[in-house]
Amino acid sequence: MTAATEDQVQAAAKSGVPSSRPFSAFERMVAWRYLRSRRKEAFISVIAGFSFIGIMLGVATLIIVMAVMNGFRTELISRILGMNGHIIVQPLDGPLTNYAELANKFSAVPGVTMAIPMVEGQVLAQGYGDASTGALVRGVRPDDLSKLKSISEHIQSGDLVGFASGSGVAIGSRMAEQLGIRVGGTITLTSPNGDVTPMGMNPRVKAYTVSAIFEIGMSEYDATIIFMPLEEAQLYFNAEGLVQSIEIFAEHPDAVDSLRKPIEDAAGRQIFITDWRDRNKTFFSALEVERNVMFMILTLIVLVAALNIISGLIMLVKDKGSDIAILRTMGATSGSVMRIFFMTGAAIGVAGTIAGVLLGVVVCLNIESIRQFFSWVSGTTLFNPELYFLSQLPADMNADETIAVVIMAIALSFLATIFPAWRASRLDPVQALRYE
Repeated sequence: MTAATEDQVQAAAKSGVPSSRPFSAFERMVAWRYLRSRRKEAFISVIAGFSFIGIMLGVATLIIVMAVMNGFRTELISRILGMNGHIIVQPLDGPLTNYAELANKFSAVPGVTMAIPMVEGQVLAQGYGDASTGALVRGVRPDDLSKLKSISEHIQSGDLVGFASGSGVAIGSRMAEQLGIRVGGTITLTSPNGDVTPMGMNPRVKAYTVSAIFEIGMSEYDATIIFMPLEEAQLYFNAEGLVQSIEIFAEHPDAVDSLRKPIEDAAGRQIFITDWRDRNKTFFSALEVERNVMFMILTLIVLVAALNIISGLIMLVKDKGSDIAILRTMGATSGSVMRIFFMTGAAIGVAGTIAGVLLGVVVCLNIESIRQFFSWVSGTTLFNPELYFLSQLPADMNADETIAVVIMAIALSFLATIFPAWRASRLDPVQALRYE
């Protein structure tokens, strides 16, 4: 008889026949004994340890990856919606010349925060020396740019005073870095749509003073956007007295469908309406697909760890054959034996899940510091802003997703213990003792 069995017999002798109440103190005591490492059971304990580590790492990885992908999506949406209108209105029945009147009407619609008339055009931007880059010029009214908090509250250097006077432009920080331009410097813009001459179309080239440099944290915008006063943009792009579109910002971007009819009524003319979801549908659909696929792939880590629980418990059942026979002889039912081994395996899964959640939370709270540390150790730039759009690695834990991960991990752990526990409960005491 093993030491574990002697302890169990002594404990049972003190309390009489083991209680048949499910998950009684006796059953919990025996399950805890089987979890403790002993020299004879060292190999089984190693397997249990690997199962615990596997579940912990699987749960933590799931939480971290899902949090990063949620943060990535949230940051992108906030920056895209902060920079671009939630609803874009374009004319169908002629040039948009009464844009000031329409902007006021749209701003008066309940649920609309502001409406910005805009002129856009592609240009080649040149700084000092031979440095040049493609850029998108957006002509807006100075008052509208001041209301656009994603820009006005993220001015890195300079101010919007020069922009308001109509003599300056605002550029992104990455563009300023690429072109070697500082506030007060000159940026030269070249547009292919210039003056018409007998010799054909001449490109339009004009230099502007940089009055402000902004940084919103999204590299695509910081490297390509130039804001220009609306009247100057109309002159530069040969669009005197008209705009291409009016961008409308809603109080609740997710409820833009309810604003379509009021905006059409306020326009009083034929217009074409698109919203931010239509313009970014492919991009956000790809993010959603990637997120779901990553969840399914990383779930396999937890599944593999759960399979380790099965192998560990099967070996434990084989090793504890004589103990099971003695327990059955003492009066323990097959259900009691099944619950003992069920609790043994489930404890590994529950402990691993809790440890994984704690590890995941710690990593998510310090994700940017961890990224910077590994960048310093490797000497490379992890999560390059030029590739991933954002200047920092975001992490946004979602309570519902975290709960779903916890439930999934515990469910897999419980399912993994059923077969070994059932096998232990079906073990014949006579054959087990004879085998020993």
